[in-house]
Amino acid sequence: MAIEFDIDGDIFTAQLLEKDAPESTKAFRSLLPLESKLFHVRWSGFAVWIDIDDIELPNLPRENHTVYPSIGDVLLYPGFRSVKEILISCGPTCFKSTAGELAGNHIATLDASRKELIELELSSLEHGSKPVTIREI
Repeated sequence: MAIEFDIDGDIFTAQLLEKDAPESTKAFRSLLPLESKLFHVRWSGFAVWIDIDDIELPNLPRENHTVYPSIGDVLLYPGFRSVKEILISCGPTCFKSTAGELAGNHIATLDASRKELIELELSSLEHGSKPVTIREI
């Protein structure tokens, strides 16, 4: 299953990792289409995130989870110890919050260059939140 991230007019695609994180990708698909805002992370390094704390998710297990995502990895964090969110790693990232290190479920990897992701991260840091729409394609 392919998904599209439209971040302030910049389009990125990704394949959901349905075999590696079946319950998490199913829950993620139930959110789509999702319109929200994308923010720069505060604690995790070079990444951006989408707050989904107001959205009901089923109880999800830890599957394909990581604290140290690779560049372009999309993590679904179902709120084990902090707010629910979607995180996109744009460079060196250690997923954290005020609660400490968090392990998010790796559900996809964006088909984007390192340069594109660094520009996304820097733009969100320098200019603030960006509109984002995520949909199936």
